[in-house]
Amino acid sequence: MKTLKEVKVGQTVTVKKLHGEGPVKRRIMDMGITKGVEIFVRKVAPLGDPVEINVRGYELSLRKADAQMIEVE
Repeated sequence: MKTLKEVKVGQTVTVKKLHGEGPVKRRIMDMGITKGVEIFVRKVAPLGDPVEINVRGYELSLRKADAQMIEVE
């Protein structure tokens, strides 16, 4: 299983599955991150948060803990 946290800068991946429960999963889905969506990783902070991504034409920042819950392929 590969998660968004492991994706390198400049790669585009497709969301396979969202893990997690309740408000965290809801927050991720509210950002437009759902199964089948393509995510482009723009930038990763060198010492931790955030992971900056492009989703559906929007630029977003995710915490690494959230990125860990997004399974990609």
